[in-house]
Amino acid sequence: MTNPSRRSAIKNIMLGSVAAGGITTSGMASILPQEQLNQKNNTPLKGNINHAVCRWCYSDIPLDQLCKNAKEIGIKGIDLVGPKDWETLKKYDLYSSMCNGAELNLVDGFNDPAFHQKLIKNYTEMIPLVAKAGYKNLICFSGSRRGKDDETGLKNCTEGLKKLIGVAEKNNVTLVMELLNSKIDHEDYQCDKSNWGVELCKRIGSENFKLLYDIYHMQIDEGDVIRTINEHHHYFAHYHTGGVPGRNEINETQELNYPAIMKAIVKTGFKGFVAQEFIPTWPDPIAALKQGVEICDV
Repeated sequence: MTNPSRRSAIKNIMLGSVAAGGITTSGMASILPQEQLNQKNNTPLKGNINHAVCRWCYSDIPLDQLCKNAKEIGIKGIDLVGPKDWETLKKYDLYSSMCNGAELNLVDGFNDPAFHQKLIKNYTEMIPLVAKAGYKNLICFSGSRRGKDDETGLKNCTEGLKKLIGVAEKNNVTLVMELLNSKIDHEDYQCDKSNWGVELCKRIGSENFKLLYDIYHMQIDEGDVIRTINEHHHYFAHYHTGGVPGRNEINETQELNYPAIMKAIVKTGFKGFVAQEFIPTWPDPIAALKQGVEICDV
């Protein structure tokens, strides 16, 4: 069969299956050809998930263009942008769903007192800027272990973050520490298990310090995603997606059942943002982003 006829045949089979109830329309989002996914879909999103997208995954696309694409898809927020980009987001009525710019990097974090002075200065200056712009979440990191055991890391993070929590509370800003895997992507990172992060939240004892539960990272380092969300969702201010393995599209090419995960998040009453943080492999990355949003729109 020629390629056009194969495409037509597959399309007819899909549509016939949907009519017969064999395939749901949400399931079709992961299997339809890319050119069809790229066509404008006028079906509104359900509104149960506040969708966002991480800026760095689409760094080759000018921010103005990404904002236009995001609005067309129904995305409400852009993750991991700082003050210099906030005006662009506001121009498109998009929210800075996870602000950055105060951190040093991913390896030099709050678990090492050597970095506390600089970090406290950076965050003390950044927190009021976040609040003034009308935003809520500001990312932070534990840093690498560098030989520190779990308890030492917890004590050091608690000491440094408690010096900032009053400023965060005063400005109604939440400091959000990201959970990252130390097995594949961020070797030696300390906040690599949800239980460690939850214990840190308990020690700080403020609603203005929570965790970014990165589904991709935690599937790699601990798995048990839905149970963890059910048990610890009070400590999670934000979620990131990503396909496992590879951190690419979140469709049937990877192992996580994202619709089930999103349903679990919705069931907890979560009202924050879920941001797509996969690295697109498709020739049209915006079509891949659209697919990811549709998969998560439960």
